[in-house]
Amino acid sequence: MQLEQPLTPVFSPSGGEREKFHPLPCGPLDSGRARNRGERFPRRWRGRKSERPRRLPGCGFVLLTLTAVLSLQPAAEANGRTFFVAASGNDAGDGLSRQSPWRSLDKVNAATLEPGDKVFFRRGDTWRGQLVAQSGEEGSPITYAAYGQGAKPLLLGSISHNSPHDWHHEGGNIWATAKPAFTELEPLGNFAAVKWNVHTEGGAKVRTTKADGASELECTSSGSKGNHIQFYGCGFSVREGDYFALAFRARSTKPFTIRSIGLSTQGAPWTSYGRRAPAGIEVGPEWTDCAARFKATKTASDGRITFHLGGALPAGATLCLQPVSWKRLRCNEADLLSVDVGNIIFDHGKSAGVKKWKPADLKQQGDYWYDGANWQVKLCSEKNPAELHKSIELALRRHNVDQGGESYVIYENLAVSCGAAHGFGGGSTRGIVIRDCDISWIGGGHQFTTPQGKPVRFGNGIEFWSNARDCLVEGCRLWEIYDAALTNQGSGTNQQINITYRDNVIWNSEYSFEYWNRGPASVTRNIRFEHNTCVNAGFGWGHAQRPDRNGRHLMFYTNPAQTSEFYVRDNIFCNATDSALRMMNDWTAGLTMDHNCWFQRGDVLMLFLKSSFSPAQFAEFQKQSKLDAHSIVADPKFVNADKLDFRLADDSPARKLATDGGPVGSRRRLQCD
Repeated sequence: MQLEQPLTPVFSPSGGEREKFHPLPCGPLDSGRARNRGERFPRRWRGRKSERPRRLPGCGFVLLTLTAVLSLQPAAEANGRTFFVAASGNDAGDGLSRQSPWRSLDKVNAATLEPGDKVFFRRGDTWRGQLVAQSGEEGSPITYAAYGQGAKPLLLGSISHNSPHDWHHEGGNIWATAKPAFTELEPLGNFAAVKWNVHTEGGAKVRTTKADGASELECTSSGSKGNHIQFYGCGFSVREGDYFALAFRARSTKPFTIRSIGLSTQGAPWTSYGRRAPAGIEVGPEWTDCAARFKATKTASDGRITFHLGGALPAGATLCLQPVSWKRLRCNEADLLSVDVGNIIFDHGKSAGVKKWKPADLKQQGDYWYDGANWQVKLCSEKNPAELHKSIELALRRHNVDQGGESYVIYENLAVSCGAAHGFGGGSTRGIVIRDCDISWIGGGHQFTTPQGKPVRFGNGIEFWSNARDCLVEGCRLWEIYDAALTNQGSGTNQQINITYRDNVIWNSEYSFEYWNRGPASVTRNIRFEHNTCVNAGFGWGHAQRPDRNGRHLMFYTNPAQTSEFYVRDNIFCNATDSALRMMNDWTAGLTMDHNCWFQRGDVLMLFLKSSFSPAQFAEFQKQSKLDAHSIVADPKFVNADKLDFRLADDSPARKLATDGGPVGSRRRLQCD
């Protein structure tokens, strides 16, 4: 049954509670100051109200009807066990029936799953945290899916601060979350025996001497990236869920900022063992007592602490570092903001916060700053934020679903939302299927700071990073994504092979699809982006907050990899803030792009290499690029795009454009059901 208004969940203050729902109007968002300033029109459209491109509504968190649970290889799939998870469950149970379900993501993540096992989350329920996938085998995947009736199970990567008690007044229009208090417990291990070393790469050069328990680093060349100079020590023990503090002293003949200190395994693949310590430790010519805190995400005895100094430590500087202690901590707060808050989502998507990088910039309603040193958020608001908004979600910088290094996993009928890294993220994956999922309000977390001091944010809906193969994304709906809704990308020598995206519906994302692969020895082969409906690229929450506004449906960054059998066919690309396509270098010998319906209200349809083409110049683009021979530039004529009904009208020119003579764009999930 089609709803006149999509239903939207009312988030509970904590995870593991059954959700209530209420309708949210599906019309355009208000354009006043109270709404997200990140949704402004591009500068060239201002002052021309009648010509402005229309922004589609965010639609909140859309409910969709129950669909059949499909499998990648149903004939060969092993039976396996079936586990059930419900907000009313009990982690002490066996999880093997609807009458004895598990309750938490922690229990799911800690369980030892075998190939062929399935984990079913109850529809209508919500979980907060991160789902960490486990691998199956070819023909016997691990499946994460839904059971019951109602809304898709909702996996939130956020912490709610909906109560007035969650905020305290700091004066003026500044409100802050609680500052956690830490109590030091016992020092851990024989800290004095830890050996600290220096590793350099990427052209960085450092001369190291040691005296009186301190290491002296004389830098002649800093390199360009943090990992180009690493000061590290090994042998740290950590326990999952515990807090730890590294105390050290530092001074430098030239002032600079230590931007990153990491906790990881001491060997490849350098898996993270803890939430990264805050950046921004200022070091000057006088000795300074410093501390970096971590929340451990693993239990291990082979931890490594690494100061990433490359690109930050000035050439000609001498840095002295003296590690002092490694202690376990007790904290008074249950829900800690131990990682960056990359976005704040107000009132189920009616507006979003505007991230700032220093407290002095908190000047307008909705501006906020994440204080990494104290694990707090400070927000500019005319009154207590919880009195102005019914729902406040603080999106944390971590993947909602972490599938790094995993293989043969199926996700079906899940809703993933309010995370500040990737919705589905991780490298070195194989045999991943993501089917009939909803991914929304993703990204915006702080990825790194350049050597020039400029912060960079990130976050894709679904990302397959380096060495991904045999993956499928189909029937998904994605909206309000900071970077790309869908992407496969990589660096170093890697392979991206046999990845298909089909029958997906995308709107209000900076890019609908992004691709690049770097390193001339890298290989990309058999990538298929087919029968997708992509609307309003660059009209999402993050566009105006970006330093590189770049709204495109197809964003092809520089790609030196050996690329072949790359197909972009039978899609609809409708309206973008900047252009429908940007292709930065010529790898068209490996690209087949055809039978697409393009439509652009702006002046630039294609940015191909160094040439721009307007919609009227499409024939010239076809001639120069040798692409899109059977494609058209025309309004696809959706039934009602304002209500997110992307079915094609009876007189749509896209109805018989596909390679098989049928309609282009997605052939599934075209409405808010």
